[in-house]
Amino acid sequence: MARTKEFDPDAALQAALDLFWRRGYEATSMADLVEGLGIARASLYATFGSKRELYLRALERYSEQTDPVLLAELSQPGPVLPAVRALVRRYAEASAEDGLKRGCFVTNTAVELAPHDPAAARRVEASLGHLETVLTAALVRAEAQGELPVGREPRALARMLMVLMQGMRVLGKATDGAARVRDAAEQALVLLD
Repeated sequence: MARTKEFDPDAALQAALDLFWRRGYEATSMADLVEGLGIARASLYATFGSKRELYLRALERYSEQTDPVLLAELSQPGPVLPAVRALVRRYAEASAEDGLKRGCFVTNTAVELAPHDPAAARRVEASLGHLETVLTAALVRAEAQGELPVGREPRALARMLMVLMQGMRVLGKATDGAARVRDAAEQALVLLD
């Protein structure tokens, strides 16, 4: 007779995401995961496979939680640029006020794993591609509504904002440069005027 799981795999995956996000892949050992998730090593392997497989599932979970929010924020009817500005400023504030120094889980993965892990690189590209697509679509809509100044290229502007937002998350994780991050965000937003 099969044993029933004595833990909630969904809650365990969320706990793994939180642990990997705080510590990174390399700095999180299997012992850390066993302790942090509160489940036996055998159960962890049986449910999630290897540490790497668990990390990749946590990365998917992160994208599932964040990607739809971005789409919803930037696809509301009405003026678009206020929503784009709010998003960039929110990234700046999250970067400046990140007391845990977690940064963005996707960006962390891009730096730590993507250079040598093709599966991680694909997931990073998918998430960043989603962000770029959503920003581009919003800016194309802003252009069509007459909100964006003539001569701005929506896709190139979206890419610049995406790079800026990810860079702000890195600086917020690595330094105490709140003023630096906020100043950069405000200067980038001038391009939308």
